[in-house]
Amino acid sequence: MTIDAVRARWLDLTRREMPGLAAARGWPVRADHCFQRILLDNAFGGVWYDHVSARPAYIHADPAALARAVTLGEAVIAGTVDLAELNRRSLDWRSKTPSKPAGGTPMSRPSQSKRTKIERTA
Repeated sequence: MTIDAVRARWLDLTRREMPGLAAARGWPVRADHCFQRILLDNAFGGVWYDHVSARPAYIHADPAALARAVTLGEAVIAGTVDLAELNRRSLDWRSKTPSKPAGGTPMSRPSQSKRTKIERTA
């Protein structure tokens, strides 16, 4: 797969597929930038911005790491990897604890922007 194909898959996976499945699967997050954080952190084995020199991350990340993040996302969708566990790991690396959603609402809401939060911080 070319790097352009990996990037396109990344965007589709994190902006459309995963957010579209989140409510039905009971995932702890709903917003595109949260899926991106979780997958990138786990692909790098730590906070992604300690490993990526510039934003947007999917453009500047090592292609092999981005491919690992895509593979993780696909495994989450297939049900072979637990998103909640990946999220806990990501939050641990960031010294944060997951908050319990009040009234069953997600920890994050879908973005209304065409760009993700990670891309907007560039």
